[in-house]
Amino acid sequence: MTKFNFDGPPGDAAAVDMLAECQRQLLPLIREIVQAAVAAGWSEEDVLLGFVDLAWDLYEKRRDDLQ
Repeated sequence: MTKFNFDGPPGDAAAVDMLAECQRQLLPLIREIVQAAVAAGWSEEDVLLGFVDLAWDLYEKRRDDLQ
């Protein structure tokens, strides 16, 4: 299993765009996964859309847990 090493969240949230920081840390990982999937014969568009669906499902389930 691959181990991911994220930097901790910025200490001063007001000075940093949290979404941009999260994207900065996730983008290399997602690019690597997409490249591996494409090399295995998957459609890049299908893989990216799969990420979107998965992320949305995780978000929706989290919202349900908070209610």
